[in-house]
Amino acid sequence: MKKIIVLVASVFILVSCGSGRSKKQSGDKTSPIMEKNYQVKLITVDPGHFHAALVQKIMYDQVSPTVSVYAPEGPDCEQHIERIKLYNNRPDHPTSWRELIYRGPDFFDKMLEQKPGNVVVLSGNNKKKAEYISRSINAGLNVLADKPMIISAKDFPILVKAFKTAGEKGIILYDIMTERYEITTILQKMLSQNEDIFGRLLTGTREEPAISDVSVHHFSKLVSGVPLQRPAWFFDVEQQGEGIVDVSTHLVDLVQWECFQGQSLDTTDIRMVSAKRWPTVISKDEFRGVTGLEDFPAYLQKDVKDDKLDVYSNGEMVYQIRGVWVKVSVKWNYMSPEGTGDTYYSAMRGSKCDLVIRQGAEEKYLPTLYIENIKGLKFDTFSAKLKTILGTLAYDSLQVESAGNNIIRVNIPNKYRVTHEEHFGQVTAKFLEYMKEGKVPEWEVAGMITKYYTTTRALKMAKGE
Repeated sequence: MKKIIVLVASVFILVSCGSGRSKKQSGDKTSPIMEKNYQVKLITVDPGHFHAALVQKIMYDQVSPTVSVYAPEGPDCEQHIERIKLYNNRPDHPTSWRELIYRGPDFFDKMLEQKPGNVVVLSGNNKKKAEYISRSINAGLNVLADKPMIISAKDFPILVKAFKTAGEKGIILYDIMTERYEITTILQKMLSQNEDIFGRLLTGTREEPAISDVSVHHFSKLVSGVPLQRPAWFFDVEQQGEGIVDVSTHLVDLVQWECFQGQSLDTTDIRMVSAKRWPTVISKDEFRGVTGLEDFPAYLQKDVKDDKLDVYSNGEMVYQIRGVWVKVSVKWNYMSPEGTGDTYYSAMRGSKCDLVIRQGAEEKYLPTLYIENIKGLKFDTFSAKLKTILGTLAYDSLQVESAGNNIIRVNIPNKYRVTHEEHFGQVTAKFLEYMKEGKVPEWEVAGMITKYYTTTRALKMAKGE
């Protein structure tokens, strides 16, 4: 009986998600679905987070429609496959992915042994992500990794070495930074680089940082129109990571990308000043509502108090980057009020104005860019100059209007409003572009290393280590 179980666990299952049928398949490379010589073949490893599926929400010309999936038995893998089926069977612009699945406890070793593709996609349990990245790079495989690449300072040297090895081997290691593709962020960056409008970025102070970013998320949400079921391990900071090293990765990245793009940052450019963490308290009913489980698993009992779960998903850091004061905060609630969702606030303070993104009730929870605290020019003169400069950008039909109190709002046409889910295709396209070029720009590599140094350093400080 034992031999039969091992045999079953060691075969591939080819799932034709478009037809909804499945059959056992040996993984023979001569199969008709493998005939075309695609430049890129994806290998999805342990897809425990829905971001893994979002990479495949669209098709890419150079990417094979056959994707090899290696994962342990369990609901994480099954939910991933169901999400791919959803994309394949949707009425508008359906995809045509075919998933070649290996299920078994030795999934990662089997992936390295068989290497059926050349790009490893990592989006799931973060506890072993540093190991998966390192071993994949050492095996000569490119890696597209969801954030965070690492969740603790002890893994930082492993990540640095992985980047070094990737450079030596001429392969690509890249993380998924979706927020760079949000239109208000793009415009905030563009205007911050225009001296006639923004002037220069202020240095700021600890009490009034030059850059302040706040991101608010929710455990219960819809993804691709379907209620999201999260794995129980998502609530374990030893597996998912604390908020200060998870979502904060996006905010730290945006600070670097908007203010220092093209510049190779270094860990010596960072001075961590303060950091703190605090929990979101989750009841059993709330836990059941988003995981489907009746009770907290044994590995979460360390964080259970008075029959409620403390999830350290909230964090704040204050630091300097090349002398510029920055404050980054991330907060998690269980569920957003009806009609709302995740929100984002960002302020960049310049010598001539402040560029502020708000996403609250007044904005109907749509990210909106404001120009505030205008200095040096009369409001009408500044508005006219801003309108002229916006007209020179690659985005047509941008409009400006007064929002009262000497504040200007930038009105953005809906055609530039790309959803968070669609950003994953944009990031993947950038990754494929770097693959074609054969390298990631030096400033990107340096920025990723500096970014993860910043987040893991903040966690150490917040925990008093």
